[in-house]
Amino acid sequence: MHPKTIGLIAHTGKPGVGELIKSLVAEFSRFSMSTLLEKETAAVAGQSSDLSIAKLGEKTDLLVVVGGDGTILNVSGQLGEATPPIFGINVGSLGFLTCSSSPAFREAIECIAKGKMTFSHRTLLEVVLRDSQEKHKPMFALNDAVFSRGEISRLIRLRARVNGEALTEFNADGLIIATPTGSTAYSLSAGGPILEPESGVFVITPICPHVLTNRSIIVSENSVIEVEASEPDYPVYLTVDGREPVRIAKDATVQIRKAKKTLQLAAMPDMSFFSVVRQKLKWSGSNV
Repeated sequence: MHPKTIGLIAHTGKPGVGELIKSLVAEFSRFSMSTLLEKETAAVAGQSSDLSIAKLGEKTDLLVVVGGDGTILNVSGQLGEATPPIFGINVGSLGFLTCSSSPAFREAIECIAKGKMTFSHRTLLEVVLRDSQEKHKPMFALNDAVFSRGEISRLIRLRARVNGEALTEFNADGLIIATPTGSTAYSLSAGGPILEPESGVFVITPICPHVLTNRSIIVSENSVIEVEASEPDYPVYLTVDGREPVRIAKDATVQIRKAKKTLQLAAMPDMSFFSVVRQKLKWSGSNV
């Protein structure tokens, strides 16, 4: 892939990001590639733009996202039907989704210009809340859908089904349904397994389960997962990729399945998923 038009999106709260964006624009120009900036990114770099993330996605061949994993999650959640590949330049500690550090941005841009990137096709979750109150639009997640209790410090009961068949009733602090991409996020902290990005499965992980035999369950990505609250008098919240929580009504069912669209994550040619895992988790050994 030799992209001609690059979209730039940054976490504008990161120190020095304005100067970095200016440097990126100049470097892309050196390789005869044009750049378009998201409106808030443009402002922090002293430029002007009226392009939203969704509009930028429609007009570009590649999105270069400057920030961290959270920035990429935010971008993926705001893209519409157009989902150009995302190349992440990390500002801060090493992330699982970013593929270059900010000091190495010149090397990254040369890699983009010469079409030396590799691509990983990441499955997205489609999350649909069904209740009698209103019709809810599908929500899309690169990482996970999380069911959690509110501020009340008590367990919640969540009834789960897979392909219409009862799985179990989780009595826990919450429940995580994660993609392979999300397996290294909250699910991992809750004791779930690490999944290779294109393994074709989802993982269901309870958060601090009261029943100690409740453990992570791996299901096919073709599964339809349904979750509802067993004790509707206590508040249960749904959070998709860390966005604003939604309270689940008494009669609500949340249906989770594989989305029709996928997200392409670009990477440097010498960067593999396992090399990132080794670095991020500080694994050691004779071959590392």
